[in-house]
Amino acid sequence: MNKTFMPTVNTEEALRQLQLDGLKWTVNHAYEGSTAYRTKLDAAGIGPEDIRSLEDLERLPFTTSQDLQEGYPFPLLSVPFEQVVRMHASSGTTGKRKVLCYTQKDIDDWTHFFARCYEMGGLTREDRVQIAVGYGLWTAGISFQLGCEAFGAMVVPAGPGNLDMQCQFLVDFESTVMCCTASMGLLMAEEVNRRGIGDQIRLKTMIFGSERSSDAMRARIRELLGLEHMFDIPGMTELYGPGTGLDCVHHTGIHYWADYYILEIIDPDTLAPLPEGETGEMVVTTLRKEAVPLIRYRTRDLTRLVPGTCPCGSVLPRHDRILGRSDDMIIFRAVNIYPGQIDHAFSGIEGIGSEFQVILDHRSDGRDYMTLKVERAQGGDDGADDELSRIVAGQIKKQIMVSCAVEVLDYGSLPRSERKSKRIFDNREG
Repeated sequence: MNKTFMPTVNTEEALRQLQLDGLKWTVNHAYEGSTAYRTKLDAAGIGPEDIRSLEDLERLPFTTSQDLQEGYPFPLLSVPFEQVVRMHASSGTTGKRKVLCYTQKDIDDWTHFFARCYEMGGLTREDRVQIAVGYGLWTAGISFQLGCEAFGAMVVPAGPGNLDMQCQFLVDFESTVMCCTASMGLLMAEEVNRRGIGDQIRLKTMIFGSERSSDAMRARIRELLGLEHMFDIPGMTELYGPGTGLDCVHHTGIHYWADYYILEIIDPDTLAPLPEGETGEMVVTTLRKEAVPLIRYRTRDLTRLVPGTCPCGSVLPRHDRILGRSDDMIIFRAVNIYPGQIDHAFSGIEGIGSEFQVILDHRSDGRDYMTLKVERAQGGDDGADDELSRIVAGQIKKQIMVSCAVEVLDYGSLPRSERKSKRIFDNREG
């Protein structure tokens, strides 16, 4: 009989009890083990003995990335160093890197629920999983690999980039699953199509991490590769790493591992909790994490809780795909815009590709201007560019309420990347 990695609880009531027990343990563990947490909790006037129900969660103070940066190099560590077996760090695009430590139990838990991702995605032990994400200081490659090995499928640890090697592996090793960024997924799909090797590969599933992907990009990848499924796998270094959820084969939202952490959605401005269905900022509280527990950690990721029950029947709740980050928001002519809103606005338009760039400029007349660069669909007629520009600009105006100039470029003109693609270029001063 195959091992299952799904939760041991199967009712919402049992899940809530598990969360309450985990919340009590986490607050006590953090209070006793971390001077920084104890100071923060004392200042808020709440201690471990005050946690009696899940409703008490809202009484706890928030933790932020600033707490992690101020505590560098080993922030919020709540166990003795002799219990730490590994560390990982974020990419550190601004300021100091966020460094997170792990006990062996943390690694074991992470491996267990990452294996759950493969099970949730309908993989079998006969699958061959080509892992094309980064290995090293980052949390990606090693977690994809350990989870896959625990699940029991075969790992092809390719790492990112090197299209020649990736294509050779797809053909020679008959990989059935590929784990990568969505940007690399598009790059691979176009390369397989260019080389004409689609009939030589057995790829049926892609698992995307690290960045959000537009509907247009996913449709293009599916079209070029003939995939059965594409899954979103969320995760951040602070919350173990990737693998903290997955959408099931029904693709109605991302099931998150509510037996390992509590997810709240708050208004990023007022910090008030938001009901199911409303988009806001993800806040996470871990339930079992030893080395660096998180108490109401503000992730800055924007999404919403999906109401109702998934057709798969899982007790695990769902959140939507990540819209973007609250700190990625751009303000254009007094309108708040998230990058995800832009690709959503034109993702259903026929005749354009999936890649885009937004260029923001401030001109001598004192006004800001937006230029949106999109690609013509492969094989499209450039005689229709004017009409395409008009349609795209109209959708942006209708859905986001701003005006922009639209440039239609040849298919393949915009850069592709095996990593996260940069799509917003803000040239305005200040």
